Amino acid sequence: MARYQVILAYDGTDFVGSQRQATSRTVQAEFEKALRKVGWQDKSVLLAGRTDTGTHASGQVASFDFDWTHGLPKLQAALNAHLPHDMAVRAVEMAADDFHPRFDATSRRYCYRLFCGGVRDPLRERYAWRVWPPVVDLGSLAEVWRGKHDFAAFGSPPHPGGSSVRTILSASWTNQADEWTFDIQADAFLYRMVRRLVYVQVAVGQGRLSREVLARALDSQPEVREDAKAELPAGLAPARGLTLVEVRYDNQF
Repeated sequence: MARYQVILAYDGTDFVGSQRQATSRTVQAEFEKALRKVGWQDKSVLLAGRTDTGTHASGQVASFDFDWTHGLPKLQAALNAHLPHDMAVRAVEMAADDFHPRFDATSRRYCYRLFCGGVRDPLRERYAWRVWPPVVDLGSLAEVWRGKHDFAAFGSPPHPGGSSVRTILSASWTNQADEWTFDIQADAFLYRMVRRLVYVQVAVGQGRLSREVLARALDSQPEVREDAKAELPAGLAPARGLTLVEVRYDNQF
């Protein structure tokens, strides 16, 4: 018996998130179904993290124990033959016996796509948020997030009472024509944190919110953060624009 780690890509549109649920279609359930068709008999795979309903991935990491004797390329091919059209195994590697894709991760990276348009665009809106009125100067906002901060104003910890302090390793906006892409990497993220960060930045880009409020929401003084939090508009960027791009480890896969 050996432990394997795989990189999964999926279109999240028709999945009710990544984590297995009793009666809903999920990434984990579909992957486990494909594994069983090639002889896997264990109870559950491990995932690097949860993705919400409608969120996509090009770099989700899963691991599982399996007695497979036909080599890595054939395992990848066998799994892809049994996975649905909106999922694929991009890579397969051997892993240490104690490897855990979630707890061993050193950082995660997400990208969020949006475009500015007054009329809906069916060919783009499956994977991006259509924003109107248009945004301006998003590129200068990314630097606000970099470094170690308390992000309690922008998400909630995975477990009640957990820390909301996170370290942003990199953050940037890129622009091409009417499209904007937010790229962010951190040691970890709060629940729905990236979608919240995008939403408030769009509010700044549309002139509905001051950039200064974002900085105060990260202030080291709790009372300053709470006052700023009350000024932030409620809402989340839609899940369809978000993609989990990469999960990194010390022994990089």
